[in-house]
Amino acid sequence: MCGISGLLKFSGDARANIQKMNDRMIHRGPDDDGIYVSENSEVALGHRRLSIVDLSKNGAQPMVSHSGNLVMVYNGEIYNNKDVKKKLLDDSFAAAGDFRGSSDTEVLLEAIEHYGMKEALSMCKGMFGIAVYDKRNETVTLARDRVGEKPLYYGKVAGAFAFASDLGCLRVVDGFDNAINTDVLDIYFVEGYIPAPYTIYKGINKLEAGTFMTVSLKDLGTQTTTYWSMKETAKRGQENPFTGSSEEAANELERLLKESIKGQMVADVPVGAFLSAGIDSSTTVALMQSLEPGKVKTFTIGMEDKAYNEAVYAAEIAKHLGTEHTELYITEKDAKAVIPGLAHMFAEPFADSSQIPTYLVSKMTRDHVTVSLSGDGGDELFCGYTSYESISRIWGKMHGVPYPIRKVASSIVLNSPLKNKDIYRIKGTLLGAEGPVDIHRMEHETDPLTKRIALKRGTIPYKYTELPNGFLEEVNHQCMLMDMLVYHPDDILVKVDRTAMAVSLETRVPMLDRDVIEFAWSLPIQYLRDDKVGKKVLRDVLYRYVPKEMMERPKKGFSIPIEKWLLDSDLRDWAEGLLNKEKIRQQGILDPEVVEKIWTDFTERGIYRIQIWYILMFQQWYEEEFL
Repeated sequence: MCGISGLLKFSGDARANIQKMNDRMIHRGPDDDGIYVSENSEVALGHRRLSIVDLSKNGAQPMVSHSGNLVMVYNGEIYNNKDVKKKLLDDSFAAAGDFRGSSDTEVLLEAIEHYGMKEALSMCKGMFGIAVYDKRNETVTLARDRVGEKPLYYGKVAGAFAFASDLGCLRVVDGFDNAINTDVLDIYFVEGYIPAPYTIYKGINKLEAGTFMTVSLKDLGTQTTTYWSMKETAKRGQENPFTGSSEEAANELERLLKESIKGQMVADVPVGAFLSAGIDSSTTVALMQSLEPGKVKTFTIGMEDKAYNEAVYAAEIAKHLGTEHTELYITEKDAKAVIPGLAHMFAEPFADSSQIPTYLVSKMTRDHVTVSLSGDGGDELFCGYTSYESISRIWGKMHGVPYPIRKVASSIVLNSPLKNKDIYRIKGTLLGAEGPVDIHRMEHETDPLTKRIALKRGTIPYKYTELPNGFLEEVNHQCMLMDMLVYHPDDILVKVDRTAMAVSLETRVPMLDRDVIEFAWSLPIQYLRDDKVGKKVLRDVLYRYVPKEMMERPKKGFSIPIEKWLLDSDLRDWAEGLLNKEKIRQQGILDPEVVEKIWTDFTERGIYRIQIWYILMFQQWYEEEFL
């Protein structure tokens, strides 16, 4: 796990600015710092290193290929690098003695040199953000992993082309004057994050997962290529469904997960795992322990408030599995102390409040290990969210009524006094859904104040609107795909990467292995959901290691009582300082009247909207990172 940066055709001091970019993300790689500047100064590459595999200087970056033509900076891990290296040797592109060290960086670079970017990425299993300078062709190519585990931002800054693993790195470049991209605020205040390809800045984008972009040094023109598609993988899986029994499905999933976990446990530094006591993390830890001759190191945090505490259950699971378990009970004061650093940590507005406990468990874990595996991906790939069942049920009741009739009925309800009652407004909104994709989107937009928070109405297309209704036949699969395209990469993976990297901890996600994903999409819904209980096949695997009765309880996860805390005097003072009506009026970005109503509804009437935290995170970012 590392951080990369780059400047192409920068008119100022490229080396000095790359150093500033590297310094901004020292947390992503505290072990080493590297810079490359081409002879004509048109290409400057930077790298911060967190040493995981091959701790020697042989794994240092920027790295030059054996031929001398390619120069690469790379953030991530290639888990099957030994297989890729063997292919290079078998194909006579290299001899065993050609390799300087044992790093996956060198293997990846030589694979790109000999097979080309698309073929090399297609054969690699891992997580990454990559930049490769091709001297001969005068290009720089940026690439991102299949699901979007590792970040990569790019765009025009002060007339140059800039890129980095951390959005904040672009802001420190001399001449940065990119304005706030107010077009994304409508989406942000609905979801609490800004989905790719957009960022909070105009002219700066996130590279999409599963793609690579080639930049010409002649004119800084770009060409983007998709080497792997979640949409097409899902479509292909559903068109070629798994035909074995449910037991055979569990057998295959167990095999694939073990293979993925075995590869992701490889490191030259200590490795452990998060354990939240849920199905996903428990499955990951159970399979890790089955592969590990010693005791797997597991980590969880607890809270004094029993309604938010799963540590006691995690300890029971750890004891049953025989792991070396560490837990830390955090106080309200501990959690609140994280808030001032969130704007710097994420570098743009981001408002999933579980970012706070995720940071705290990462911080505690880093005291013991350098790499931690997590169970993320289980809900989206194996139909775990309860919302999927409710959307399927709602669509089942309304899809028989022709859409034009429902659209008219929706308009009548939303333009009548009925809209003043929450239940009718919600039902009226959902009536206008063209399909389950729309229901999944609209469920976050039923409050009329949500899209009035920002003064400017958004005009950009939203990924949810780009997935046609009926793209996948089954409703649950449609919702799962939407989440794997947007919510998972742009919320969950962002949260985990930024909070862990803030303390220099590498996180790995076995369920996002290419083979696991492709198998998951081939499973019919009856293998995933049994009435209202999701993740059926994943549970079938877990119950081979952990008694079913140990897992039958409501999931809490790493969450915090943010609603309660905001009414406490110290946090309330902080919030009201950010929400000052005159301050917001002078900023000219948010509607001060709407913000005031949302806050007073909460403090005076007890109506809590999640948008309160979204607004607070935007305001904190604005004051600490933008001004």
